[in-house]
Amino acid sequence: MAEVTLTIKNNNELNSSELITIMQARTKVFVVEQKCVYQEVDDADFNARHVYLTNNHDLIAYTRIISDDDPNYIRFGRVLVAKSYRHQQFGRQIVTETIKEIRRMYPEQDIKIGAQNYLRNFYESFGFQAISDVYLEDDIPHIDMLLSEGH
Repeated sequence: MAEVTLTIKNNNELNSSELITIMQARTKVFVVEQKCVYQEVDDADFNARHVYLTNNHDLIAYTRIISDDDPNYIRFGRVLVAKSYRHQQFGRQIVTETIKEIRRMYPEQDIKIGAQNYLRNFYESFGFQAISDVYLEDDIPHIDMLLSEGH
């Protein structure tokens, strides 16, 4: 069983090794595995709050918390579980910890996400509700979902 450590840091608190590890994992999952060419590291990273699980120095799972264009919402995204740690409930753990952190920092705000459509049931299990039709983002079907602050 993995010895899991939860870390939550703002972008400016990450050291260079942590930042590179996160960016490598995100690129591996979202660009290489999903065969999706896009600007994976973006301007939102400058002010992101990074939530991640590690086993020693291995990154297990990751999300980032970012602001939304609409100040009534807060977002999280770039949810990933490293390939060797999948199917061990780490996806559920990282989303749970991310929601807890958002509720701690932004207790009055609803959470909006752009989820890959195949994960719709997964996010519904946390109380998220679909608020859009399915749309393509980088040729991958997505759906906007909302978790009200009361959940």
